[in-house]
Amino acid sequence: QVHFVESGGGLVQPGGSLTLSCAVSGSMFSLGFGSLYSMAWYRQAPGNQRELVATIDRGGDTNYSDSVKGRFTISRNNAENTVALQMNSLKPEDTAVYYCNAVRNAAPVFSSWGQGTQVTVSP
Repeated sequence: QVHFVESGGGLVQPGGSLTLSCAVSGSMFSLGFGSLYSMAWYRQAPGNQRELVATIDRGGDTNYSDSVKGRFTISRNNAENTVALQMNSLKPEDTAVYYCNAVRNAAPVFSSWGQGTQVTVSP
């Protein structure tokens, strides 16, 4: 069983920045195999489906959705089993609950999700 704990969200004005953090624990991660997984950040806005925002693979290569490319940066610390998302130039349409999970072929690996962290971008 894997546990995700997301943090760092909040209320920010348009153009502002936030850094989200995700701590991962349980099973493969506690045994030191967490670095084998590609990791991702997802987000879900009210009334919308959860969408993939950013991924980082075992080698550190990253990919981003078109809506956040150039503004968001995903990173990972395998020794600490954490994944971060640096968000700059935030827009109101970035408002959502943000979640992390392992990812394979753009699909989440684990069925269990954390509580997420709310990001609200508003004047």
